[in-house]
Amino acid sequence: MKTLILFLLCLNTLFAITPTLNIEVNGTTKDMVLHNNELIIGTDNGQLLVYNYKKKRFTNAIELPKIKDFMGDLVQAKVFSVDKIAEQYLLVSDSGESGYSNLWLHKSNKTERLIKATDKKAIIKARFINKKQILLGFLSNEVALFDIETKKERYRTQLNESKFSDFSLNLDKSQAVFACESGILTIVDTQRGMVLKELKGVNKDNVYKVAFKKDIVTGAGQDRKASIYDVKKGTDSFIEGSFLIYATGISPSSHLVAFALDEQNDISIFNAETKEKLFTLKGQKSTLNTILFKDEETLFSSSDDSTILMWNLKNK
Repeated sequence: MKTLILFLLCLNTLFAITPTLNIEVNGTTKDMVLHNNELIIGTDNGQLLVYNYKKKRFTNAIELPKIKDFMGDLVQAKVFSVDKIAEQYLLVSDSGESGYSNLWLHKSNKTERLIKATDKKAIIKARFINKKQILLGFLSNEVALFDIETKKERYRTQLNESKFSDFSLNLDKSQAVFACESGILTIVDTQRGMVLKELKGVNKDNVYKVAFKKDIVTGAGQDRKASIYDVKKGTDSFIEGSFLIYATGISPSSHLVAFALDEQNDISIFNAETKEKLFTLKGQKSTLNTILFKDEETLFSSSDDSTILMWNLKNK
């Protein structure tokens, strides 16, 4: 039996997928989104970077002004949320000593601060809904829809009393799923701020990251449970991890789900319906924070270091 187990372990390693591209970033990656053939990257070095993975080069960089830390020293701001729509870029950064967030919009080679730290808003994540509206997730686990032209919130909804962790939009951006430290996932109508459904029963602790494609929602849980919800069918299931699960992703078709399940920072790819493990991706060196599928074969991952990896599931 021991011989068989060793053989299977070796076989799994033998057929593990390795990265097809290593992208080195000036700083630690805090957030990352896909936009056509570009990766939009936020770093702790005060920058939003644009990397064209087809051309294999950086094509743009937006740098924020330095901020004062608690000691009064000038330091680089941490850009912990980024997005892009058309030729507009969105950045959320820290403000140093105040503890509140700055929300920036960059277009036509100009960077405008839409929300200042003095407005005392603890924004953790922001995403474009369209060219005129931004969805905001607050530390207090509130959701708001911000109007760029009026610089006002169209609504603000308190989801529950637990601390916010993450949110993810569905493909048409009509809905978003919010995660928090309670383990409850909340689906919200992005235009009205109405709670449409609560997903609970799997995670009993903080859900670090969520993903939302078609009718499938996944959660990366502190309780070592990789949750999978079928919103339409009203069913739930989970895959047990061997370590805290910090990242998750779903392919565009929602047939494939990805989780960081172990202490080795490997990415495990499963069939969403059968829970059959299909691939193991080996190469990430630090704790994963983002997994993004471009299509059913290509995905990207980032972790708490300066290396972003590109993977191809046919690269066996």
